[in-house]
Order: sequence, then structure tokens, then C-alpha cells
Amino acid sequence: MATQHERQQQQPLHILFLPFFAPGHLLPAADVAAVFAARGARCTILTTPVNAGIIRPAVDRANGANNLHGTGSGKIDIALMPFPDVGLPPGVENYMSLTTLQADCRAKFMRAVQLVQEPFHRFLAANRLDAVVSDSFFSWSADAAVEHGIPRLVITGTSVFARSCNASMLRSNPLEMTSEGDPEALVMLPGLPHRVELRRSQMMDPGKQPGAWAFYQSNNAADQSSFGEVFNSFHELEPDYVEHFQTTLGRHAFLVGPVALATWDMAASGANVNADVNKDRCLRWLDTKPDSSVVYVSFGTATRFSPVELREISRGLDLSGKNFVWALGDGAGTESSEWMPEGFAKLTANIGDSRGCIIRGWAPQTLILNHHALGGFMTHCGWNSVMEAVSAGVPMVTWPRYADQFYNEKLVVEVLKVGVSVGARDYASPMENHEVIGGEVIAESIMALMGNNEQGDAIRKKTNELGVKARSAMEKGGSSYSDVGRLMDELMARRRCSIDFRAAGGV
Repeated sequence: MATQHERQQQQPLHILFLPFFAPGHLLPAADVAAVFAARGARCTILTTPVNAGIIRPAVDRANGANNLHGTGSGKIDIALMPFPDVGLPPGVENYMSLTTLQADCRAKFMRAVQLVQEPFHRFLAANRLDAVVSDSFFSWSADAAVEHGIPRLVITGTSVFARSCNASMLRSNPLEMTSEGDPEALVMLPGLPHRVELRRSQMMDPGKQPGAWAFYQSNNAADQSSFGEVFNSFHELEPDYVEHFQTTLGRHAFLVGPVALATWDMAASGANVNADVNKDRCLRWLDTKPDSSVVYVSFGTATRFSPVELREISRGLDLSGKNFVWALGDGAGTESSEWMPEGFAKLTANIGDSRGCIIRGWAPQTLILNHHALGGFMTHCGWNSVMEAVSAGVPMVTWPRYADQFYNEKLVVEVLKVGVSVGARDYASPMENHEVIGGEVIAESIMALMGNNEQGDAIRKKTNELGVKARSAMEKGGSSYSDVGRLMDELMARRRCSIDFRAAGGV
């Protein structure tokens, strides 16, 4: 009969995930948890009731797939904690809800992010855990994990390239060396493997946003002290930056993606009836189109466009002459059609013969990108979208807006050379107005990417090559498969040392 010591050694790893309260953070964290659960780990996602509803369909599908295929003994659980009462309206528990609320609500929301510490501490005290995987925005979780003797891993939902750029920015603040009055001034980020330059207008200005600067500085300090960082990426995509991150910056990285490849077949069903209707209607429309003839347009869940911008996107799609799927989402202003230029509605009026298909609400993005009719993807360069495009071998028209998106554009367009920039120049939050980019410029970018020209041919060739490498990374023996195993082995070895230490009479 096994002793208690032996039984503890044989238990599967238990990993706690604490993702930030926004879809772009919640969903990839659930996908990463699915990857570890498929390898036998027990994973728990700690979140609030509203945010649990966002990830529950993905968690249920992952658990169902593991049971169906017998891929290990792992399971994903959702543990609920109350959203702190900070004076926000009922049900406002997610960053997405703030886009239509006042600025003071955003301050209250970030206050709630700090108050989550209390239920987090309680969970750590009540459960035997082998690791905590928490969002970089929860910087306080680093000290909490140390207090409970649990290794903390960071999850950011971005690229190693962007993290390296951000570290350079925080370390040197190169904006201090450029003229504040010249938004077009080029700013070089020092100490990186490639020459990376951005316009001043494309970067967060610490002088104008001292609170945000201090927030990122605090997060970065906490992340540096953590056990390591988990990335939805793969070594072959950004090898120079993995080396830079680990050797030059001295930080521990585990690349476990593209997680979309581990879960994309689970996206066959949406979370509700309307989602399934959108999926069926869109895929039937795509089935009628020739190979590589459609551009997919989607800017994620948090991006908002003004009516003038929506009108220019419409004009650009029309002028490009390409078939298109446009995922408009549920954002303010999209429910009306007043922004549509004359004749645009006719492009999507007849689903069978139309040049365009508009999706309002949830869009089956992974299925769209993997459809044979797809030839290009116009994206805001959120990392989840970039990775899904790379995994599917689809080249990109890049249109960054804020956060890490301008860094990701640099990686896509200048380092990987799998995209064409639309020329966005201004860094601004989803709640702020952006520079209007004309329809002619948008059309030119689409045609440069998808046309029969030397540039388009080179981009498509490189994108296809990366798609093959992405699939290989997730297969047994691939780089990401190996990194998942390496992390699990390190955590298991740490547990064995801890158990042996206690068995020998240690405290």
C-alpha cells in the first residue's frame, strides 16, 4: 500500500489560473489551461461569475474533448469569487463593459482588480497548488504566491517580441530623447536583436500618462521576480527574441502555442443560438467562394470605430474588389447602417451571390481563418488574432490601435514579413478617437496583400511556411509540446523536493 508521501508524489499537478477580466485575456488563458489539462494536469481558473460565463463554453468543450479522446487525466475547473463591490453597476465585471461607461468607472474597475487579492489569498491558503499562472496585470499576485510558497508564472497574452520591446521601453524610456512636439519623430527601442523604430505617436507617452507608466513599471518588476512566463507562441516564430528574453534579459520563458491549434476544432459551436446561426451562415457563404479570394476583417472584442471610420472601411472593401467577411461585433454604432456608403448594403444583400458577408455579434474566427476561401486577414494585431492567422497560414493587413498592437505589427510586417501595414499612426485607447484612414489606402493595402504581385507572392510563401512550423510545434516532439513537458517536469521536481523536505522534518 502506498504511503501518504508516495500518494502525494503521484497526484497530478494542480495549476491555478488567474486571468485578467477581459476576453482577450480570459479566452487564451482557458486555451492554455486546456493544453496543460490534455497532458494530465488538473487546472483551476479563478474568476468572477460574469467572466466565468465567457470562458465556460471553452472549458466545457476542452473537458469533453479530454474525456472523449482520453488525453490524460487532467480536468479544468472554474472556481468562483465575487466581484468586489466598488460602486460599479451590477454585472459590470469585465473590461469590455467599460467602453460605454464614464472614465471614473474605469478607475473603479482597476480598484476592483486590486481588491481581488483577498479571495485569491483565501484560495491559495485552502488548496494545495503546484503553480499559479496569473496575468501580468495582477502584479500583487507575485508577492501572494511567495507568501504561500507557490511558484508564480506570468501570462500576458502577447508575443515574446512585444514583451522584449516593452522591457526596452520601460528600461530606457527613449521618448525622453525625442521632441515632444513632433508626433512623427522616429523612436528607436535600444538593445533588441533587430532595429525597431516606431513613431512617437504610436507609443504610450509616460509624460502624458504617468499613472499607466507606473502601472506597467510595477507589473514588469513583479514579472521579473516570478518563476517564469508562459507564452502563446512557438520558438520557430520568434527565435531571436526567445534567446534575447532568456539570455540577455535573464527571464524564464515557456512557449506553449499556438494554443489555437490545440483547440480550434472545439470552435465548431458557439456559446449560444445566435453564434451558431452566424457560424452556419458564414461558412455556407464561404463555401461558394474560390480559394484564397476572401479577406476577413475583424478588430477583436475591445476595438471601437467611429461612424466615419466604419464608412471608410466600407469604401475600402468595395474599392478593393475582393470578397470579404466583416465581423462587426456588437459595438456602439454598428447596429445602425447610417455609416454605410451608398450601394454598400447591396454588396451583402444576397448571401449566395454577394461579394460580402457581415457578421454582427460572435464570429467563428478560427473556422473562418482555416477555410480554403480565405486569402487575407485585416486585423488590429491583437496577439490572439495574430497567432490564429499564423496557425492558419493566412497573411495579414495590419491596423494596430493601442496596447501591444503596434509592437506586434512590427513583428508581423518587418521581422516575419507576413503582412502589409495600413499605416495606422496613433496610439489611443478603445474609448478615444483615432485618425481616419481613407478607403483608398485601405483598398491599396488589401490589394498589395492579396494581388498577384511580387510582394503578395513573397508574403504568402512565408506565411505558408510559418503555418507548417506552427503545426509542427504542437505535435509530439515539437518545440511547444516539449516546453509544456519541460514546465510540468520542473514543477513536479519542485514538488518532490518540497515533499521530501517536509518528510525529513523541514518546516
